[in-house]
Amino acid sequence: MSDVRILHHSACSTSRHALDEATAAGVDVEVVQYLKQPLSRDELLELIGRLEDPPADLVRKDGFFKGLELDPASYETPEAVADLLVEHPRLMQRPVLVRGDRAIIGRPKDRVAAFLAESR
Repeated sequence: MSDVRILHHSACSTSRHALDEATAAGVDVEVVQYLKQPLSRDELLELIGRLEDPPADLVRKDGFFKGLELDPASYETPEAVADLLVEHPRLMQRPVLVRGDRAIIGRPKDRVAAFLAESR
């Protein structure tokens, strides 16, 4: 069983940084490419329950979000965030690192090393 699960998007430099940090630290990682294997609503709610960050932080408020004319205030509860990410998985912030009952968003990048150090 892996020490850490990383919800990863290979085109994202911050996500690649998290994988590089894990390799350098010798941490056993399970990589989940969430765009190829989208999480179900139940899996997202479980993830949000472990997340040390506010649920709203799991949503990328990027150009795609704005293009959909979404209101950030509508996506603050776990349920609303999960529903949005089921419909639009590309809006999930990345990377997300999960270990046991804890999860963090790996932004800014310096959060990753500290989280990985705790997993050893």
